[in-house]
Amino acid sequence: MASHRRPKQPSRARVTVLTTAAAAAVAFSAQAANAAPSEKPTKDEVKAKVDKLYEEAEQATEKYNGAKEKQEKLQKEISTIQDNVARGQEDLNELRDSIGMAAAAQYRTGTIDSSVQLFLSSDPDDYLDKASTMDQLSAQQVEALKKIQEKQRELAQERSEASEKLKDLAATRTELGKKKQEVQAKLAEAQKLLNSLTAAEKAALAAEQARASRSSSARVDLSGATAGSSRAMAAFQAAQSKIGSPYVYGASGPSSFDCSGLTSWAYAQAGVSIPRTSQAQAGAGTRIYNQSQLHVGDLVIFYSDYHHVGFYAGNGQVLHAPRTGTVVRYESINNMPFQFGVRI
Repeated sequence: MASHRRPKQPSRARVTVLTTAAAAAVAFSAQAANAAPSEKPTKDEVKAKVDKLYEEAEQATEKYNGAKEKQEKLQKEISTIQDNVARGQEDLNELRDSIGMAAAAQYRTGTIDSSVQLFLSSDPDDYLDKASTMDQLSAQQVEALKKIQEKQRELAQERSEASEKLKDLAATRTELGKKKQEVQAKLAEAQKLLNSLTAAEKAALAAEQARASRSSSARVDLSGATAGSSRAMAAFQAAQSKIGSPYVYGASGPSSFDCSGLTSWAYAQAGVSIPRTSQAQAGAGTRIYNQSQLHVGDLVIFYSDYHHVGFYAGNGQVLHAPRTGTVVRYESINNMPFQFGVRI
């Protein structure tokens, strides 16, 4: 006989949990459906972010320039040492050959003097002292052997120095690569932001940059400005000849520049060698903390870490290579945090 049991009813607690969960799901779905999509940043917001990235890229650029300058210096030093070692080895070979010829002559006559024994000694210095004391070597032979020993010591020291500099060069090259990647990453991020703009927004930004370049040049009046030395003025005029040249990180002319590339290139045209980086240029001359005392051609250092430099142009203006996306141009000295001037 079949059993006719009533189906078990769900508990009141279970019904409450299920009902609450269902209600939450419905509410979440409605909230998701009604949520406003994330707002796209405005052109001005993008510009602010891009400007910040460009400033960070410039900071990395000056460190890159420093590593590059160090690399070039080390390469020159290593080349000089290697040339010295090569010449020293030739001198050593000549000294040995002269002693060798004397030994060969003695061998042919059947008499091997103490100079040959010295070459076979495990302690040449000790043997030389004894031989000199016992007058077993002529003064000329003693002098020749001393020269050989001194040359050997010099070569060993120079080879050790070259080895250390080669290690430093390898570390510098690694640092250079990292700084280059850092700059490129900042620039790529900035470009990605710019690419997110519409064609109209990109055109508006480009127009703003063009207006900034034109207006800054138009409003510069150098009449009445205090001129610097003849060489400072020559450097400034060289920089003036590059107005409109694009900013390119790591570039030092003659067709593109970064900030310190422009100043170092311009001073080189005036026959003055100054360091490559803005940080090093900050210590290259007399510091001037009062803007009213600046002369045309003085360097002007900006930001607390000294990562930007330009030329004082007179009447509160600077001539500089601002950043990626701009060209060499005039700009108000008050557009950036002024630190001090440097008179070369």
